[in-house]
Amino acid sequence: MTNPTHPTAAVGALAGRREWTALAVLMLPLLLVSMDVSVLYFAIPSISADLEPSGTQQLWIFDIYAFVLAGLLMTMGSLGDRVGRRRLLLIGAAAFGTASVVAAYADSAQTLIAARAVLGIGGATLMPSTLAIIRTMFTDPGQRARAIGIWSGVTTGGVALGSVMSGVLVQYFWWGSVFLVNLPAMVLLLVLGPVLLPESRNPAPGRFDLISVPLSMAAVLPVVYGVKEIPSEGWKPEYGASIVVGLVFAALFVRRQRTAESPLISPALFRGRGFAAAVALNLVAAFGLMGSAYFTTQYLQSVLGKSSMEAALWSLLPSVLIGVAAPVSGRLVEKGVHRAHVVAGGFAVAACGYGMLALAGTDSLWLVLAGAGVLASGIVTVMSQMVDLALSTVPVGDAGAASSLLETGSEFGGALGMAVLGSIGTAVYRHGVPAGAPSAAHETLGSALAVARDLPGRAGDALTAAARDAFTDGMQTAAVAGGALLIGAAVLATAALRGVTVRQAPDEETETGAARAQSPASEKALV
Repeated sequence: MTNPTHPTAAVGALAGRREWTALAVLMLPLLLVSMDVSVLYFAIPSISADLEPSGTQQLWIFDIYAFVLAGLLMTMGSLGDRVGRRRLLLIGAAAFGTASVVAAYADSAQTLIAARAVLGIGGATLMPSTLAIIRTMFTDPGQRARAIGIWSGVTTGGVALGSVMSGVLVQYFWWGSVFLVNLPAMVLLLVLGPVLLPESRNPAPGRFDLISVPLSMAAVLPVVYGVKEIPSEGWKPEYGASIVVGLVFAALFVRRQRTAESPLISPALFRGRGFAAAVALNLVAAFGLMGSAYFTTQYLQSVLGKSSMEAALWSLLPSVLIGVAAPVSGRLVEKGVHRAHVVAGGFAVAACGYGMLALAGTDSLWLVLAGAGVLASGIVTVMSQMVDLALSTVPVGDAGAASSLLETGSEFGGALGMAVLGSIGTAVYRHGVPAGAPSAAHETLGSALAVARDLPGRAGDALTAAARDAFTDGMQTAAVAGGALLIGAAVLATAALRGVTVRQAPDEETETGAARAQSPASEKALV
């Protein structure tokens, strides 16, 4: 695309101070959207005392944000390509800020749930829009890789920072402050965005396919719900049915995209060499990252006995390595190291992190933190490279749709990681808890510790020790499985990316329009 309103529109032009300042402005709302996934960790006790939600309402207060976010990513990415990424970003920022105020002063659980849902809608507009705008601003491959590395680090680090921010704010203010902290960044974006950010869109996108919107949500939401519930509740028929229903709608969604005159997600995206591999490997990376987080957070609190706030502060340490990994990987590719080797190396490093977790005992704070940091740094290396590869292979006109596919894949991968590795760890845990222990102790480590507190003397101590040993054994087994998966991913990445030499996708938006003008039959051949 050639954008006359912005100095970096020409392909390969170097970005200047204006673009890097704009990137800094973009990172603030992105950080807050990432933080909102975990920002309620410490606020929920105060919310429960104030609003008195039922058990079901409390679950929805937690989950509705992530569900709406995941369900609308593809819709919002495609919408941004049509109406303008900056416009959609600013609309989303306004919605996010308004919903934050409503959530902060909610006087009922229903109001808070509704506000969290609107926050999810706003987040779904912000995440793909930020990536698509980065693709527009940074046309030089090296600069774009560095910018995407920053984007990946902020996205990953925001989840860890959210829980700490929540603890600090709730301790010194009231629970509504965890939402009001969003306002300054959103106001800054609304003021500076129109000045610093370029507007871009696909000039020939075709009609917006309304039928694809409910199909995409019906495909994403049941699957995400099912796989998110399995680690905490165990396998139940309703969760399996939910996943099956989602997969059926996913098949219908894919069929619609292959036959519609103007699809929400054009199959032509997969013409870009390496795009499909980038989406798949990014999903595997998210699997590895979230699969480990399921264990490390519980380990810090329930095995080592740290308070929630202490555990959140300790969990920030691995983020230091995250800030180093993405820029280093970008530099390696710039220096001529083949992307396949960098990605395979990232997976191998992450597998080493899982190996460290597999060696942890019940008193291995530093080993677990180091393992989590090594794992996360390897994963961020992979993610930054896969995002850069995917965006480099599609025309700018489809950058929003491509970004939404990557992020939807990340949501799926994270949910699968927690479900699969969590289920492995839970099975080992239940086998390791003494057969004579109360039934509640066999469910989760938290339940076992609660039961142990009610037992007299040595019986309670014995159950506590046995449950912590069993959980650690489960973490070790899941870490071995996760490490094996990532080693396999390293081999797969070497094979899949070996012949991929990224050539800058044409920026002329008219090419995207031409691609969309293909007949349905020709698009089928591309999938």
